[in-house]
Amino acid sequence: MEHNLAALRQWIDESDNIVFFGGAGVSTESNIPDFRSANGLYNQKHDYPHQPEVMLSASFFYAHPAEFFRYHFDKLVYADAKPNDAHYALARLEGSGKLKAVITQNVDGLHQMAGSQRVLEVHGSAQRNYCLNCGAKYDLAFMLSTAPCVPHCLDCGGIVRPDVVLYEENLPIDIMRAAEKAVCGADMLIVGGTSLAVYPAAHYISYFYNKKNPAKKSAIINKSETLYDDMFDIAIHEDSIGNVLSKAYLN
Repeated sequence: MEHNLAALRQWIDESDNIVFFGGAGVSTESNIPDFRSANGLYNQKHDYPHQPEVMLSASFFYAHPAEFFRYHFDKLVYADAKPNDAHYALARLEGSGKLKAVITQNVDGLHQMAGSQRVLEVHGSAQRNYCLNCGAKYDLAFMLSTAPCVPHCLDCGGIVRPDVVLYEENLPIDIMRAAEKAVCGADMLIVGGTSLAVYPAAHYISYFYNKKNPAKKSAIINKSETLYDDMFDIAIHEDSIGNVLSKAYLN
């Protein structure tokens, strides 16, 4: 690991157009569980009548909003979560001018809380919410004030939903295009906290490698091996992404 860490540190120092792509593993140190690990959300015991993938689908939301929000507030909203070392390291890296974009699958908003400005949220954000009827916008504090009940718009009474991408819904095309552009233009790609098994993760990796030249470098940081490790110049297997990024970039 020390050899890979030294290489990561050197490449960060030499790069001036870095893109970071992160998954749920980036936020586990903030006590937000991931989805598919042994202790992840999808493998936890629960007292709900359906599997998480069902309750997080658009069809379930519209058919059973009360049950959806009970699960949403119970399992997906972490109001007390704070950014961890990974979020802060990336914010410092952006502040140096080296990191051009953070592409995240997470909906917790912790990158912005840590100070990152160029954040592309491919699955939306639970920090943002809007009325399905009139479009009025609401913050997370409003949503929590209604929990665990279905939140209703103060203006028109319509249901207020989180601005997140549910199963059966399309990813935001503008964010996807911005992410693709950022990856294509990067001279270094760092992936962290994801197995790359879920679209659009591997999609971005293919964009980076389709544009690959000898000057480009790539690294993946994940607690376990992935099927895509061989596509990267280095793979670091470590529980703490924050620890790796902090050691690789000290400012």
